This record gives sequence, C-alpha cells and structure tokens, in this order.
Amino acid sequence: MRPDNGIILFDGVCNFCNATVRFVWARDPKGYFRFAPLQSATAETLLAAHPLPRNGDTVVLIQNGRAYQKSAAALRIARQLSGLWPLMACFLLVPRPLRDAVYDFIGRRRYRWFGRSEQCQLPSAELRRRFLDTA
Repeated sequence: MRPDNGIILFDGVCNFCNATVRFVWARDPKGYFRFAPLQSATAETLLAAHPLPRNGDTVVLIQNGRAYQKSAAALRIARQLSGLWPLMACFLLVPRPLRDAVYDFIGRRRYRWFGRSEQCQLPSAELRRRFLDTA
C-alpha cells in the first residue's frame, strides 16, 4: 500500500456502513482504499494520531496524512471512485454545516433503516485483502 492511499474507517456493526464498504470496493478497481472497522485496534491507533472528535457515528477517511469525517470524508471517497461518482465532489462547495446536517440525518437513522449486527461482519476473502484489521 502506498502511504498516500486512503484508509476508510467505518462502523463495523452497521449494515449500511458494511454495504457502503462493499460499494466502494466494487468501484475502486485500482485498490486505492483500505478499510478498518472503527471497533478495531488499527482504527484506535490511527484515530489517536489525528485530532478528531470521537464520534462512532461517522465514517473517517485518512488520506495524505489528514483525517476527514462525515460529509467531507464521504465526498472525498466519492472523488476516487470509478464512473460518475467523482462528480459528487462538487458538493464540497456546499457549506460544511449544511452537508453535515444531511449526513447526520442519515447517520442517526441508519440502524433503524438498515439494521445492525452484534459484531463486525467478516468481509469476503477477496475484500479481506484490502482490510488493515478486523475487529
């Protein structure tokens, strides 16, 4: 893995978050992203190195030595995907409080809408190669 590759930290017990990891993986043919559940030791170590509010309700992207969360992370992830997904980065022009309000609206309801697992789901063998750690 190159040091400037993106690392996505996600809620490993959230069904929506796990589906999002599979979505990103399928649209990342160059293997730019690596993944780790927020519940893992790897995520704990990475988060300790970045001054972010501790919030289990958000995706975190670590890229080029910086950490992004909420809508900034999601839109920067979209920027790296194949297809038309990079066009979503234009929403980075929208003020962060508005973007994050939409992100938080979905985040607060994700367990109700999509469910959750009692433990982190194990990825497929092919996807597992892109994981830094499993909890």
